[in-house]
Amino acid sequence: MIAVEGLTKLYGDVTAVSDLTFTVEPGKVMGLVGPNGAGKTTALRCMAGIIPATQGRIEIESHDLREDPLAAKKLLAFFPDEPRLFDYLTVRQHLEFTARLYQVRDAADRARELLETLELTDKANVLPPELSRGMKQKVALACGFLHAPRVMFFDEPLTGLDPLAIRRTKDLIAAKARAGVAIIISSHLLHLLEEVCSHVLILKRGKKIAHGTLEEIRTQFREGDRDSTLEEIFIRLVGEDAGK
Repeated sequence: MIAVEGLTKLYGDVTAVSDLTFTVEPGKVMGLVGPNGAGKTTALRCMAGIIPATQGRIEIESHDLREDPLAAKKLLAFFPDEPRLFDYLTVRQHLEFTARLYQVRDAADRARELLETLELTDKANVLPPELSRGMKQKVALACGFLHAPRVMFFDEPLTGLDPLAIRRTKDLIAAKARAGVAIIISSHLLHLLEEVCSHVLILKRGKKIAHGTLEEIRTQFREGDRDSTLEEIFIRLVGEDAGK
């Protein structure tokens, strides 16, 4: 489970994220939505422990991220919008290195399964500079999945993927949710969020302006008797910020 209370991040006098409070239960997928500069990536990085929050409390499976960061981080995986790999480690070596970091006992079997699932088996001995961006994204997914995290954060997970890879990535995210993983996805692809998310949190200038299940959001912001799409709701709520 992800539990966030009063998350605030300041950069000098600038408030990037202001007083966010929410939970994501096991098996739920929350879409984090907002225009550019709304604070989505900053919030995700704070929740993953990459940058420190200025104020607030973040718990990963009941472990306080500030008080017990190692225990919390062992249970999460963060997938940035740009895969960050080591140029001189092969795909297989990336998995071996990750397994040592997280002390994965059955790493060989898990790695073999992930390579097959993500169609990377024939790329196992290839270096990242020889891979397409989509293949690099798959390697990042394999490394993130290896230690069986209970919490996952995705920042624009489908960037650079072809249509088939997009479908398979969505299926993988849905499968992880069915297995009880708590997931947050930040994406501008609102149709993706409608397909895979159970909940949505909309940010505007660092502040929460809407939060709830997809059904609750549609009901709250419907137009007359017609349910609005998430895209229509987003455009109405963020207004002029949507084009920035």
